[in-house]
Amino acid sequence: MQYLLLIYENEQRYSKGYPADEMAGYQAFGQEFAGAIKGGNALQPTGTATTVRVSKGKTVTTDGPFAETKEQLGGYYLVEAKDQKEAEAMAAKIPAARSGSVEVRPIMTF
Repeated sequence: MQYLLLIYENEQRYSKGYPADEMAGYQAFGQEFAGAIKGGNALQPTGTATTVRVSKGKTVTTDGPFAETKEQLGGYYLVEAKDQKEAEAMAAKIPAARSGSVEVRPIMTF
């Protein structure tokens, strides 16, 4: 089954780049789970985002994310795991789990 591991952190922490030890942690994660990772990316800061809504047939676009939060969605991995527990064990090895959080969501198939 596939799971999306959503990485949340305070993006201000990385405004000047990622520390070398954390980058090494992401590389180690990528190597350890190379066979399970089906995709993933880091995201640009929330200041580059727009939110789109359609109301009464009219599209409205606003700058930035919808909610003010301490942690922002900063990236994700799409992984293959046998069950939720295995996906959670993978999520625990993502460096951001130590300074932010990683949400584990099963992919719905139709």
